[in-house]
Amino acid sequence: MQSRRTFLRSTSLVAAAGTLTACTVTTTGKTTTLTLNTTKVKAYAQAGINAVTTILSITAVSTAMGAPAVAVIEAAGGALSTALSALAAETKGSLTVSYDNTNAKTRIDTLLVDLNNVAVAIRAGLVAAQQTVTNSVINMAITIFNALRTVIDAFEGVLGISLPSVTDEQEATALSVLAAQ
Repeated sequence: MQSRRTFLRSTSLVAAAGTLTACTVTTTGKTTTLTLNTTKVKAYAQAGINAVTTILSITAVSTAMGAPAVAVIEAAGGALSTALSALAAETKGSLTVSYDNTNAKTRIDTLLVDLNNVAVAIRAGLVAAQQTVTNSVINMAITIFNALRTVIDAFEGVLGISLPSVTDEQEATALSVLAAQ
């Protein structure tokens, strides 16, 4: 008998897969396998790496954040980059990978955690920077941050962690803002 949590997760996996092109769901017996488009997953991770690079390249913002916040953002970005490299090595250029109890699942889960860590670090830095940076400059950084949050929401929807709330158009726009296609 399935637990309520397992049932809800399986149901949300099916709902997510039915609406997003980044994955498909197959069920054999009691095993549900989510097959992910690794190109899309890699684009999500690259979006996070690009967000770090872009925000830290805005001198007024990175200076206002302060060295400790920048160091945290750089560390989070480095961890994300390492996770992306590990996934690339795991998938060996394959277009799809099954998201079940394998190393691939661990690598993909790590990407999501690291992507969220990047967002948390950037948000903390932006809160500090808002006090001293002009509106037009901080608004550009906030646009980048919001695009990153959209990518994370799309990624969570693909994985069935949350119900899909990001349209294909919103996802494409966010990936475009972050130069990750």
